[in-house]
Amino acid sequence: MADSSPLRDQLRSVCVYCGSSETTKPDYLDLATRFGRALAGRGLRMVYGGGAVGLMGRCARAAHEAGGDVLGIMPRFLERREITYEAVPHRMVDTMHERKHIMFEESDAFVVLPGGIGTLEEAVETLSWRRLDLHKKLVVFLSEDDFWAPFFALMQHTVEANLTPASFSDAVVYARSIEDCFTALGAPARV
Repeated sequence: MADSSPLRDQLRSVCVYCGSSETTKPDYLDLATRFGRALAGRGLRMVYGGGAVGLMGRCARAAHEAGGDVLGIMPRFLERREITYEAVPHRMVDTMHERKHIMFEESDAFVVLPGGIGTLEEAVETLSWRRLDLHKKLVVFLSEDDFWAPFFALMQHTVEANLTPASFSDAVVYARSIEDCFTALGAPARV
């Protein structure tokens, strides 16, 4: 799992963590669609959980329809719940641990769109691995309406309690627009 190479020199593949709910705010579904198109427009492969529903389905569909490369990683036990997006290649696995490990291995960076407890769990585990120096990949939380502000307040609380070093803030970015997200990743729009 160790990764010591500089991210910005070799960004090819971005893992997207996000919700699978269809009943969330339309603005979140729209953000996922626009972000998927933006990934494809920058020639970046999208790696994601493999579902066809919610933000994850919208993001993958938009990236694929815009000509982007998309790889889904789907645990077999979730096939009926998250409905595999069959238009893109998939790797089927048995466990959530396998899913997360392959998503990690196949990605150069991580972008976290709005999501629930599953999204948060994936993002926090990735941050934990970074804290343990198991990788140097950047994690960017993206929302346009301060969805992730409570999470960043909690992170700051852990810093103030001397439970997380202040230097760890270099590992994670809070972007409030798609352009800010790609700027943080070192992948500005193509001209």
